[in-house]
Amino acid sequence: MTHTLPTADTATPSLDAARFLRLVLRVDSASTAVMAVVLIAACVPLGSATGMPVGFTVGFGIYQLGGAAALALIAGYPVIPPGLVRAVIAVNAASAVACVTMVFADPVDLTGFGVAFMLIGALVVTVYAVLEFASLRRMTAAA
Repeated sequence: MTHTLPTADTATPSLDAARFLRLVLRVDSASTAVMAVVLIAACVPLGSATGMPVGFTVGFGIYQLGGAAALALIAGYPVIPPGLVRAVIAVNAASAVACVTMVFADPVDLTGFGVAFMLIGALVVTVYAVLEFASLRRMTAAA
């Protein structure tokens, strides 16, 4: 029995969507890991610039390291489980809401840079959630 990999001419919409989803998960993982390292390594200057307490910055960085590892693990599955992708989407959506809440509920006295930092973070995770949702939808609809 001979197995051939699908080419661009023979790939199904489901396979294309799965490939795109895997790419989005990998990019989400890599950018989350980079942000985690920045938060931990530059916790003091970043805390001063944003108004976030150093302990919060380090804790958030550690949380993101775990998230980056989970995203990389999910992206590495031979077949990406839809339930795990739904969980990723939910966590990204919750993270976006948490960032916006940090700005408007004012639990911490953020600087102007801190407000921008949190709102940009909310935008980035929202984009990932939307891309992951659209890819999952295409993948499951075509299957």
